[in-house]
Order: sequence, then structure tokens, then C-alpha cells
Amino acid sequence: MTVAIVGLGYVGLPLAHAIARKTQHTVVGYDISSKRIAELKEGKDRTGELTGDQLKQVQVSYSDDSEVLKEADVIILAIPTPVDEQNDPDLTPLISASATVGKHLKKGAIVVYESTVYPGTTEEICGPILAEESGLTYGVDFTVGYSPERINPGDKEHTVEHIMKIVSGQDEKTTDVLSELYGAVTDAGVHRAPNIKVAEMAKAIENAQRDLNIAFINEIAKLCHACGITTKDVLDAAATKWNFLRFSPGLVGGHCIGVDPYYLVEKAKQLNMETQIISAGRAINDGMANYVADEVNTMLKGTAKRVLVLGLTFKENVPDTRNSKSGDVVARLKEHGHKVEVHDPYMDSEGIKKNGWTAGSLKDGPYDAVVLLVPHKEYLSNAKEITGATAEGGVIYDLKSVLSESDVVNTGRMYRAL
Repeated sequence: MTVAIVGLGYVGLPLAHAIARKTQHTVVGYDISSKRIAELKEGKDRTGELTGDQLKQVQVSYSDDSEVLKEADVIILAIPTPVDEQNDPDLTPLISASATVGKHLKKGAIVVYESTVYPGTTEEICGPILAEESGLTYGVDFTVGYSPERINPGDKEHTVEHIMKIVSGQDEKTTDVLSELYGAVTDAGVHRAPNIKVAEMAKAIENAQRDLNIAFINEIAKLCHACGITTKDVLDAAATKWNFLRFSPGLVGGHCIGVDPYYLVEKAKQLNMETQIISAGRAINDGMANYVADEVNTMLKGTAKRVLVLGLTFKENVPDTRNSKSGDVVARLKEHGHKVEVHDPYMDSEGIKKNGWTAGSLKDGPYDAVVLLVPHKEYLSNAKEITGATAEGGVIYDLKSVLSESDVVNTGRMYRAL
């Protein structure tokens, strides 16, 4: 077959690479970004998911011309599904991509969606768009399927080839084709969901469950601080029980965990149902950036100081800044009157300036406070520099508890972790 991947980001590119490497199918990669296509043709992946050598291992045709979709037997869409400023699902990118695919859809093709959506999106929104744009009969001349992505950016262990894929099709024949396709790619096998809505819901609750678990620990962290005890010490003790689920407190950003629960909230609204636990978890996690900044401000006794924030991406060791909460911490610290400088080894000065931030570094100290939000490997390998960049008597706020408290305190600095 000819398999086309629409959207060559963290999800689409590794999938295209895996299909090209493990099957005999012709693989076409399409993206609306001409810059992205040019980089891939040069053997460069800015996401860091694949190396230049890996890109050269396989034959994938990259293009920013949607005409390449015309001959595709299977078209897989790996399109972001964000939320807007009101935290309402924004299906604009998915709708636009569906319209583009529809314009070039051939008879007999299967269109598969990997994006996280609320139940009903694939069949009730995307399918009709494909039919309208193509002029083909939905469910007769073409069918749709859904196989949610489960890639964890920056994770070199749980890659697409090692993750079980949920597979669902509009009918049994479509499910058979997709099961064979994905089954050839992943060594972990496939799970055939009974219908597309089940698969859509399964994906959405995977990330919502993690969001809720982190929200619980975040609330526990607040309670621990109020009690004057250390969260890490409490978790170390509780984790000695065999069935305790150890999650760590922190900021919940990124394009999945901090976003997907809102898709469930939206679906509930459509069904005149009020979500309580899901919404409560989101409220707690959305408020953590201000909580962290307020704690730093309290330790600085509310007087304007010079502060360095380390880590601007949504998680360690990846260059992805989508929905990162570090910016919220910076904004809150500025509201308190502090002079805030930022640094991230995965962001250049242009990117920092574009966000309206002031660049700083560990070499530009001493700072009255250093706030380690994202423990990139570059910071962990130079932990002593963090202490050295902090003025004596100053504050080191270690969000993820990766530094040694005793080592910090013994140098005459104050230490705090979430």
C-alpha cells in the first residue's frame, strides 16, 4: 500500500519512520510547514525524536504539497488538538487537515486519526468533512479509523515500536486492515477496540487519569508544606507499601496531560453532564504555577529580588515548550516585583526574546533565588553551579526534588522543594 502520514511532529515522524522501516509499504510524509519539510530532507529532526542517521535508514518521501496524498491507500493524521484561552477544545487544526485530506481522497481509501479527541469526533465531525470535500460517500467509498498515539516525547524506551496500539475502524474490514498495518509496526501488539468511540474515550482517560494522580499529590504537597514536613519524605515512606502509586508533585504542562481532560469536560457538557473530579484535578494543577511562584516570593520575604528560572520546556530533556507552565511562574514572579531572568539549554536567545523574557544563565550570578523548574540533564550534571549562582543566604527552589537538600543548606543557602 501507499501510506501517507499527515503531520510530522513528535508523533507523525516516528510513525512514518517505523512504517517505512518495518513494512514494504510506500511511505509519504506531508506537513504544512515548508521549513519542517526542508529540515527533514536535510536529515534534521528538531524534535530530537530521531537522529540524522535514523532518518537516513529509511525511504520516506517528505512534501509540503498536499497533492502527494492522492495516491494514498491509508492516510494517517497526527494533528495537534489543543485548547483555547478558555480551555475549550480547539479542533481547528484537525478540521483544516481533514478538509485538506478530503480534497485529495481517493475511492477505497482509509483515513485514520491518531489525535486525542472526545468520543464522536472522528465519525461525527471528521468523517462528514472528508465526504463533503471529496464528494465520496462516507462509509461506502471510504472509511475512517482511529488509533490513538501513545508516544511520550523524549522517551527512548517507550517508542512507537514498543507500545501496544489501540486499533478501531468504522467497520470490521477497516479494523482488519489497520490491525495488520499497526501490528507489523509494533512489537507490543494491537488491541482491537469494539468501536471508534471506545478507542477515543480510552485515549482521553489515559492522560486524564495521570492528571488526577498528579493533582492529588500536588494537593498533598501543599498540605505537607502547611504541616512543616517534606513531601519527598512522605512519599518515600508511603511508597514502602506494595500498592502505593508513587506520583511526584509538579507543574502539569505539555500538549497531552494538561489538555486532554478538557476534551472530556467538553463532551460532558454536550451531554448535559457536570464533571467534578476531572475539573477539580485540572483546577489544582492549573493553579500550581502561581503556588510555586508565591512560595519563592514568601522565601524572599516579598521584597523585589533578582531571580533566575531554569527550564522553560514542559518536561526535561525535550525542546517542546507547548503549554509549558514555566512561563506562568515567570509571569507571577514578575507580578511580585522581582527581576526575572530565564535559561533553558533547549531554547535559544531568539526564542526567549520572542516570549518577552530576559535571558540569564548560571554564569551571570549571583542571584537572590534560583528556581529549578525543569531538571534537564545539563543542569543535573552541573548541580554545584546552581549553588554557586545563588547568593549566600539566597533561595534555591527545587521543584522536582532532584538536588541534595543537605548539600545546599551546608553552603548557607535556603532550600525548598515542592
